[in-house]
Amino acid sequence: MSSDIAWRMLFGGRSGDEPALHAQIGRMVGEAIAAGLLAPGARLPSSRGLAAELGIARNTVVAAYDGLVDAGVLVSRGRSGCFVAPPTACAPPGPDPGAPGAKQAWSGRFAIRPSRLPQITKPRDWTRYPYPFLFGQFDPSLFPVAAWRESVKAASSVKEISGWSFDQVDDDDRALIEQLRLRVLPRRGILAAAGEIMVTIGSQHALSLLVQLLVARRTTVGLEDPGYTDARNMVGLATDRIRPLARDARGIVPDADFRACDVAFVTIGHQCPTTAVTPLSRRRELLAAAAQDDVVLVEDDYEADLSTEEEAGLPSLKSLDADGRVIHVGSFSKVLAPGLRVGYVVAPPAVIEELRALRRLMLRHPPTNNQRSLAAFIALGHYRAHLARTAALLRPRADLIAALAPELMPACTIRRGFGAKSFWVEGPAGLDARALGERLRGEGVLIEPGDIFFMDPARGRRFFRLGFTAIPLPQIEPGLRRLAAALEHFPTK
Repeated sequence: MSSDIAWRMLFGGRSGDEPALHAQIGRMVGEAIAAGLLAPGARLPSSRGLAAELGIARNTVVAAYDGLVDAGVLVSRGRSGCFVAPPTACAPPGPDPGAPGAKQAWSGRFAIRPSRLPQITKPRDWTRYPYPFLFGQFDPSLFPVAAWRESVKAASSVKEISGWSFDQVDDDDRALIEQLRLRVLPRRGILAAAGEIMVTIGSQHALSLLVQLLVARRTTVGLEDPGYTDARNMVGLATDRIRPLARDARGIVPDADFRACDVAFVTIGHQCPTTAVTPLSRRRELLAAAAQDDVVLVEDDYEADLSTEEEAGLPSLKSLDADGRVIHVGSFSKVLAPGLRVGYVVAPPAVIEELRALRRLMLRHPPTNNQRSLAAFIALGHYRAHLARTAALLRPRADLIAALAPELMPACTIRRGFGAKSFWVEGPAGLDARALGERLRGEGVLIEPGDIFFMDPARGRRFFRLGFTAIPLPQIEPGLRRLAAALEHFPTK
């Protein structure tokens, strides 16, 4: 933990705008010790050196160190400096994980073991890394702080609070439903009545509800391969009758396997994770095949609205649906902020009625204060302005990666669908992208290994994803150069 870059990563989450900066630094040191990043006996930088590295006053570092010494977290050794204190000898020992009754008593009681499923993992402290090529996270500078504050204020008057503060039971905030109907869904070509829309806590919640509602042990489900890992995990907990959906250059092929499905989960706007866009002709073919063989289609439109290029004018699958067999799932997570956790389902009234009853058993309804604030954000025109501003800021990032990556990584095939916010990279034969990612992480570069998206991880061993919503424009070129240098020296077979 002695290099400059390591200390910048450790303190990357601090904010000079918040009070008690010395307390923030103390907290971060404590967290690093608890996580094992700073071992007992490790020497911390001098107060003068750390202050210079972080661009803060030396007294702030001194105050942080003094507080940690007083708490017994650090020990001060005269002129030698501050060191991580040894473990407390009198601390009570934790339970032995292998002892009878520690885990065995619980393991036999679990009906399912979701922790054993393959999971998409990203460092929770990703903001501390200088080069985060991550998808699904946002550079904090992209969030419309002033506009959101105005919207929250608009939703916080006495009159507004009286409208959203009571228990809605299984209902949603009517203001948000109206904004979805009038200003959000029409952008996707969808015209829906209020009884055809339900709000969820993000698209993940929507998919979970739909799996519970539609998938039984004998239900045959079509899933993309590669595809969204969490959707595959949800379905896998409900049934083992899963059929990989074949793909060609135009998207999912409506072949015999597709026609044999009861339900198919699809990402046709930007296929997850390849970003491929399904053309209109293939969308119509899928709908025709689904109608002929009675396949329900769940359209996960996770990346709708925010496009880095001008709209291509492609209608959503739901907008082409003539007989009510498409269920549309959308979210504001990839558009506004992942932490907002507001999504929605558009489906026939009979489906929405059952979803509301199921949602009520879990959490009654999503927080209505958030719904009302989002409704105000859309109604005041901030949503449309945010889409335009963010697209303008993201486009140069996409253009820079598109220009540099093929030049710096000639052995890789780099793809990106129109308007997508990530690149899908196929490395040379024999590349282990997961091992590459581990090596790059030590250099402050984060990429997403692609094996997690495949039903057979071995097939995805040489793939990885590069997102650009989390990484500021000036960091892209140096980050790509580090990636390219690691690729050059990384063993392939």
